[in-house]
Amino acid sequence: MKLLHTADWHLGRSLEGRSRDAEQEQVMDEICSIADDESVDAILMAGDVFDTVNPPAASEALFYDTAQRLSLGGKRPVLIIAGNHDSPERLEASKPLAGRQGISIVGRPVLRPLAIPIKRTDEILVLGCVPYPSESRLNECLSEMNDEDMIKAAYNERLAQLFHMQAKSFNEHAVNILMTHLFAAGGKESDSERPIQVGGAYTVHPSAFPHSAQYVALGHLHRPQSLLDSPVPARYAGSPLAYSFSEAGRSKSITILDGAPGTALAVNEVELKSGHPLTRWRAENGLSEVHQWIEEGRDPEAWIDLEIRLDEAMSMHDIQALRKARPMIVTIRPIYSGIEADRERSERSNLPIDELFIRFYKKQTDGAEPGADLIRLFMQLIDEDEAAREVAAGRIPNEAD
Repeated sequence: MKLLHTADWHLGRSLEGRSRDAEQEQVMDEICSIADDESVDAILMAGDVFDTVNPPAASEALFYDTAQRLSLGGKRPVLIIAGNHDSPERLEASKPLAGRQGISIVGRPVLRPLAIPIKRTDEILVLGCVPYPSESRLNECLSEMNDEDMIKAAYNERLAQLFHMQAKSFNEHAVNILMTHLFAAGGKESDSERPIQVGGAYTVHPSAFPHSAQYVALGHLHRPQSLLDSPVPARYAGSPLAYSFSEAGRSKSITILDGAPGTALAVNEVELKSGHPLTRWRAENGLSEVHQWIEEGRDPEAWIDLEIRLDEAMSMHDIQALRKARPMIVTIRPIYSGIEADRERSERSNLPIDELFIRFYKKQTDGAEPGADLIRLFMQLIDEDEAAREVAAGRIPNEAD
């Protein structure tokens, strides 16, 4: 069977107040097209459908339309769990209608997995579904403990138990997958994952994943990535759009799984093309350099985070002119040379003398580190020079007298 793994749509999310609705419509259309072109048998959506628990009506409409298109009118199973940004109740409210379209929605952790018939291959997909497992959703009061390490250990142990409860229904005649939305140790974060935790959620170690799973479909982290330390193949599909400038220059994708019961699943990443890229401009030569880039047509389709080095404050006219010339400049952060120099001098004045010497040496030698003997020699010369100054000032006697 062939499966499409996606996550973290965050429908309704903006970029510093700039609407991303049109981009989200484009990328949802692209995901639907990939599902059709790849002839996938089922869709796995690993949480954070929406960006807030109370999403705009337009975002809900986009979700319903996308889910219906992915399901091919009930012919293709679509399996969705809630993420930490989703309201479990709000997602599950549509279950009576969604179920008629072959769309299964799981808002809260359950003990038994779903068994989904895949008609094309005459196989069964057994899917363990663990939506975002906050304390409240697990109905656990871990926060009553006082020791932070005990809380984390208890949380990891509770999740391991829940995963293995799901795995009891795995069998050798099915494709067995665990889908969950959480932070797994070893995953690389980005600034766009805004934590929303009720009661506090903690890291889960990949060793908690059941070894009988053929794949763990993860949601929560926005960078597409596989977990290297996991005992079973485990992967974050990532968000379909870049939602913060910390993701500038990184590609987005969905994951296609292909395999059969009792075999290793082939894992293929399919890059997404929709949406405007996010990029950072660093103008070391002031406004003239920025205007030159604009005239050259640099990054014409990108959202831009601009940092500009200046000797004097920008006027409102300068700011408005930049935004008029390039409306997709999202943030403008001036760096004033004088202020920066004062800050550097202040920082240097608080450093030990040996650290100042190390910095000076590295600067003079293009990054080479001074050896311990050289540092000791330098400190000895400093001490001797200081002693000579004291003698000259008459504050200590000259041994030669």
